[in-house]
Parts: sequence; C-alpha cells; structure tokens
Amino acid sequence: MSRVLHIEDDPRNRLLVRKLLAADGHEVIDATDGLEGVRSALTVRPDLVLVDLNIPGLDGYEVTLRLRGEASLSGVPIVAITAEGDRDTSFAVGCDGFIQKPIDARSFGSLVRQFLSGHREPYTSSADATGERLRLQSHRIVAHLEQKVAELSGANDRLREVERLRTEFYRNISHELATPLTPIVGYLRMLIDEELGAINKPQAKAMRAMDDCVRRLRSTLDNLIDVTGLEMGKMRFIHRDYDFLDTVRRAVAGYADAFAERQLTLLEETPRGPLPGYGDAERLARAVNQLLDNAYKFTPQGGTVGVYVRVLEAHYELLVADSGPGVPPERADRVFDPFYQVDGSPTRAYGGVGVGLAIARRVARGLGGDVQVAGGATVEGTYLTGAAFSFTVAKRAPTVVIDSTS
Repeated sequence: MSRVLHIEDDPRNRLLVRKLLAADGHEVIDATDGLEGVRSALTVRPDLVLVDLNIPGLDGYEVTLRLRGEASLSGVPIVAITAEGDRDTSFAVGCDGFIQKPIDARSFGSLVRQFLSGHREPYTSSADATGERLRLQSHRIVAHLEQKVAELSGANDRLREVERLRTEFYRNISHELATPLTPIVGYLRMLIDEELGAINKPQAKAMRAMDDCVRRLRSTLDNLIDVTGLEMGKMRFIHRDYDFLDTVRRAVAGYADAFAERQLTLLEETPRGPLPGYGDAERLARAVNQLLDNAYKFTPQGGTVGVYVRVLEAHYELLVADSGPGVPPERADRVFDPFYQVDGSPTRAYGGVGVGLAIARRVARGLGGDVQVAGGATVEGTYLTGAAFSFTVAKRAPTVVIDSTS
C-alpha cells in the first residue's frame, strides 16, 4: 500500500481524491495548507506528494521548493494539481507532473500509479527560460514574505496594545476593589473585637468566617497589585537592616494553624541565628508566604512540608519542599509566569490565580537572588519528592531595582 500526501485546502477536492485513491488501496494523508503539508511530508515520508498550487500559508510552488531541498525526500515524486497554476513554473521549481483541474476520475488512478512506478513527465525548456521562471517565482516568494512580515508586525502591535490594556485593567480594578475593601476590613475587625458592642457566639463565629474570607480576598488583591507593579516595572524595595532567619520563622509561624488544620507535618532545619541582612524584609516575608502557600495548597492532607535555611557565601537560601505531586519538568520555567497554572481549567483542584510564584521570583531577583525549581530536598533526614523551590537573596541586596520583566 502506497502512502500519498495530498495538500489541498478545498474539502470537496480532498474528499474526491481520497475516495479515488482509497479505492485503489492507497493510504491518503490530508494537509489543508502549505505549512501543514511541509510538516506532514517531513514526518510521514510519503511515497507521492499531490499539491494544489493555490493553497494558503505557502503556495504549491513554495512547498515544492521547500521539499526539494530535503535530502530525505529527494526521490519522492511531487505532482501539481491545479486549475490556475503555471505548468512551466511548476516544473521549473521541481514538480514531476502536472494534473489540470477538474480531475478526470476515470484516468486519475492510473496517473497516480504511473508516478508511483517511477514515471516522470518530460519537460524541455532552455536554461534561460527556466532561470527566468525561477527568478519570477523568487520575486513572488519575496513579495509573499513581505506580506507575511507586515501581517505579523501588525499582529504584534495589536498584541502589545492588548497587553497594555490588560495591565491597565488590573491596575484599575485593583484600585477600585482596594478602596471599598479597606473600610470593610476595618469595621469587621471592630465588630470581632466588640468595639461596637457585644456579640453572641453564633455572631462571633459568623464574623470569624467572614474575616477569613476577607483576608483571602485581601491577599488575592495584594497579589494583583504586586503583579501589576511587576509588569509595569514599578515594584519598589525599601531596604533596611533585618534578620533573614527571623523573617522566615515569622512567616512559617503564620501558617502553623493552617498546616495543623490539614494535618501537615512541618519539618524545619535552620542554622543558629541571627542571620543579619540588608534588604526589604516586608517584601521578603510576602515572597516566603507565597512559597508556603504554594506548599500548603499542593500538599495532600497528612503530607509533609519542609523548610530548610542555609548560609551561602554571599547569599541566604530558603528551600521550601513538600510531598505533593511536584512540578512536571517540562513546566519548571512556566510556573513562574504570571497567571500560569499547571492546571488552569475551571474544574482544577487547587485555588489561586497563578501569580504567587511569579511574585516570589521577582522579589528574589529584586533582592539580588532568584527562585528555581529544585529536584527534591532532604529536610531533617526526610527526603521530600514533591515540589521544591530554592529561594535565594543576597545578604546585602542591591539598592537599584532590577527590571521586573527580566
């Protein structure tokens, strides 16, 4: 059974050719444009290529020139099928045959068998005539490329504008949400603290549930504000002396109740403090919170989270590892992109908007370090095979803020 690649954008013509060739026992592989046709030819290595000359993407002449440049396809016959193409030009670029549309169903099968058996249509033309046809075809290809470049440039400009509008939207919506949320947080806290009068136990329980929801909403909003600052290159750091180990321990302590609720075992391996540093402790704490929150979300109930701190020559390193599903190797870089999630579907098992790790990386780089996915980690003698993130900051962070998009 022979394998025939048919490159044709008209579905009616594809169906006709498929029916005619399938009746003769051939396997037909369809491609709907020139680019797909080239990819298919390089992948399946057909015994014969039938190409319409007037197809989108790359036209039939360009496809033929491209395939004739492949050594692995040097013996494969290429036959032009067209209603409008030029016979002499098709032979000049490397076609072995020329079939005029509409296809004659009675003789088509016989023609295909001939080409598969080694038949090539004779073509005689002077070198000057062939050269002139190739020159004209090269001009058409250049014009085609210029058109594609112009289209791509226009599309790129539109994408830039969409990106600008998206960033402005996040900035504006963050501001609009933050304004009413501030008094809500304040008044809710006053109610919980009974500054506005006594409340009974059911009311107190309801207030605490509301407070938890407002805190999560505030955290999400703060993340959006940070991401907007990152994308606009306006994240600022306020440097002062601080204790790296104390900052990490405070962040870990803030997750103690959440870990206990999920029955997560927390392993900590840290050196003796203090670990003096110079940088933005507040932003550092928020970045550490992002790593801990990531571990909390992805570690199954009853699992383990490890926190490991060590002192390097010019940096401090925090390693946060867990016993969750881990990060697929092919997505190790993408997880740091804003809004990217390994599972971004509406039915995903984990919450969040996919900005936490992006914020952690930009903060680390702003403090003279970085965040990378580690292959695993051993904390207090326990090897954790889930996700592991190595977070480093310089002991003395640079005072110049790096470009947040780098």
